[in-house]
Amino acid sequence: MPSVKLFNMNAEEVGSLKLNDDIFGVEYNEPVIHEVIVAMQANERQGTKSTLTRSEVRGHAKKPYKQKHTGNARQGSTKGPHQIGGGVAFAPKPRDFSKKVNKQVKRLALVSALSEKLRQKEITFLDEFKLQEPKTKEVVKFLNTFKFDRTVLVVLPEKNEEVLRASRNIKNVTVATADNVNVYEIVTNARVVMPKATVKAIEEARI
Repeated sequence: MPSVKLFNMNAEEVGSLKLNDDIFGVEYNEPVIHEVIVAMQANERQGTKSTLTRSEVRGHAKKPYKQKHTGNARQGSTKGPHQIGGGVAFAPKPRDFSKKVNKQVKRLALVSALSEKLRQKEITFLDEFKLQEPKTKEVVKFLNTFKFDRTVLVVLPEKNEEVLRASRNIKNVTVATADNVNVYEIVTNARVVMPKATVKAIEEARI
């Protein structure tokens, strides 16, 4: 089991934490992570786009002019895709873009992403994530203390309304909980912050 340093909110080392190899010691699996992220993004698509084909646009099927001796190219309808006001060729229609991913694959992607973040030293482990008061300035103070100048994902052991309210106006901070954190958030944020209670919750849920 790898051992990592624990810090308090003032960036002072206060101890160490042993991590489970089944969660934080997994080989990096990029194809699985890619599959899960693509499925997540596909499931967020509404799939409501719709345009009219030549059979659906308003108009008539009458031949606009006679076949020969007009000097123009022959036309059989005013509703063709090459006509002004005509239908769209291969028009997009409402469809379901959702993809299914097995639970085991989702789990593998999550632990693989966490393990890679740990290897890259992009996870900061805290003894406890607690604000002195539920203010945005307290979160900003925390970011400045640790010199986090890029995107940060804070993973809490459970939902905390005070932390959510204090951080929602900070553009580069995302707050998640141990039971709903996803691969996309882990991969796209430069830093991940985890209190030791979150680590315990993830290990208990994923083993």
